[in-house]
Amino acid sequence: MSAIDNEILLGAEEDAKEVAFIYNYIGQENSELFSEDDIYYCIDVILEYLDSISNTADEEGFIDIDTEEIVRYIEKKAKKEQMGPYDHDALLLTGIQRTTSRRIITVH
Repeated sequence: MSAIDNEILLGAEEDAKEVAFIYNYIGQENSELFSEDDIYYCIDVILEYLDSISNTADEEGFIDIDTEEIVRYIEKKAKKEQMGPYDHDALLLTGIQRTTSRRIITVH
């Protein structure tokens, strides 16, 4: 297996762990609001958003993140791409804070 294949496999494993964490984090009643594909979609959109603001990092590489702004970004993009619709409050429960905190380290 090539290094690229290994990297792709590790990325897929990490994403699967994120999805499992999010399902556990939001609980049974809220997990019914999101399919696995919805969660993967939201993670991808969050990463896209973080990439779009990566140039706003301070000298130490940190970025101020507004979770409400991320939710609005997901809602807008999902509507445009005919995904969802997603409940605003349910999106806040999806672990955006944890996802962005873990991923933000890779931005700087």
